[in-house]
Parts: sequence; C-alpha cells; structure tokens
Amino acid sequence: MMKKSILIGALLCGMVSVGTAQSKGGQNDPKAKAVLDGVSKKFKSLTSVVANFILKIEGSNNNVSDTKKGTVYLKGAKYKVALDGQEIISDNKTSWTYTKDANEVTINTVDQSAGTMTPAKLFTNFYDKDYLYRLDAETTEKGKVLQNIELTPTDKSKSMFKVLVSIDKKNQTIARMKMFERNGNKVTYEITNFTPNASVNEATFTFDAKKYPGVEVVDLR
Repeated sequence: MMKKSILIGALLCGMVSVGTAQSKGGQNDPKAKAVLDGVSKKFKSLTSVVANFILKIEGSNNNVSDTKKGTVYLKGAKYKVALDGQEIISDNKTSWTYTKDANEVTINTVDQSAGTMTPAKLFTNFYDKDYLYRLDAETTEKGKVLQNIELTPTDKSKSMFKVLVSIDKKNQTIARMKMFERNGNKVTYEITNFTPNASVNEATFTFDAKKYPGVEVVDLR
C-alpha cells in the first residue's frame, strides 16, 4: 500500500529529499537557484494546475518494485492526488486519505507548520532553507531540454540523501524528480502532462462520503 509520506513527502520533492553533491563550503549554486526561482515564480502565477505523472519505486538492486500512474490537482494550497487505489485530498484545513482496497478514509487536520511538505510546495520554494543545490549539465529528452539540479538536504537525518530535479527549460516546469533514500531505494515522479490554469471544481478538494458507499471513516481530528 502506498503511504502518504511517500506520495507527498519530499522530495519530490521532495516531488521533489551527500557527499560530493554539495558545492564548496556548503554554498548554493546561484545558477541553480535562478532556475528553481523561475519554476517557483511560474507556478505562483498560475490559478490552478492539473498534472499527470508516473510514480516509480526501485529497490536497492535497481529492480522496479512498483509503478503507478496518477494525477495531481492543485489550486493554491489545496490539492488532490489520485493514484490507483488511493486518493489524498486537502482543502488546506482538513485532509482525507482514502484507500480503495479497505474502503476506508482517514481524516486529519492539516498541519500548517512551515516544514510540512505538500504538492504545492514541491512546485514552489521548498528548496530554499532545507537543501543545498547545484546545477548539473543540461540534457535533451523527448525533444525537451532539461536543466538538471542536484539537491542535498541540510538535515542529515532525513531518509533521503539526494534529490535530482529535472526542469523543462522552455516551460519552466518540473519534468521529473528522483529521490535517493539511504536504504538504497529510489522514488521517481515523472510528469507526463502539465496543464496550467485548468478548470478545477472546488468540490475536487473535499471528500464526499456519499460517493463511497459503505466507506469506513477514521476521524483523527
């Protein structure tokens, strides 16, 4: 079962969380910051986003242990992540995690602390305080020029020790985020379609139990 922490913990970053990846003296690369700031500025200018993605989990032996397709809906701080068999919804006050196999929804109060990772933060400035970052060489994939940035969490207790973020240079959007965990596992989010300013109904960001007959409600508020 895919855990909530894997879905929205950072990263992706987080969607985006050592070694030689750090710049000399632990300083951030200004070129990498310029690219990341561009992505953050672009995202903040949008009223909403709908993005399709592929989530791939690889074991320490590089074998793919799980692959899922999903869609994320974003509108300000509100979001919905829909995967095969699971939905995670938040209206920025309450969050609902629904598991299809168990037909169960868990309800929590949203943690408003600055350190809490959400899908929206993966597209904005999650990197500013918690990571060191440097710009790697550009690559071209499927006709797109990607700017690749390597991030290292400043908190060495994190389960992730490195994050690789690939930015679509033309559109200034995240194309892929790959997280390397200390246990050898790798988690990759690849954005397959990104629709800015999409029409998203406000009802998307609440859980309607009437649409899930017999659902078991676990209210932890």
